[in-house]
Amino acid sequence: MYTLIVVIHVFICVLMIGAILLQSGKGAEIGASFGGSSQTVFGSRGPANFLSKLTVVVAAIFMITSFTLAILAKQRTFESTVIDLNTKSESASPATPAQPATEPTPAPAGK
Repeated sequence: MYTLIVVIHVFICVLMIGAILLQSGKGAEIGASFGGSSQTVFGSRGPANFLSKLTVVVAAIFMITSFTLAILAKQRTFESTVIDLNTKSESASPATPAQPATEPTPAPAGK
């Protein structure tokens, strides 16, 4: 599930970048980029209406997938991390305290 949403998210990112870059700036004609034939491809009103609606739809899907990925990442538990491995190994086999070395008691002198 997580991988599927990531794939959809990446596809939507690429689609949104393309839709934004194809839009014309203020006062610029997008028809000049396509040699004037772009109006027949997108209809009589040109690509501005289509691309602006496409951008809104793709941006909404992008926000939904971002929100879903954030929720899934929070709920996802990682089975092992470096920190978890260090704490588990220390707690699983606690170090036994070192036994003090017993020194032989010297024999009393003079008896």
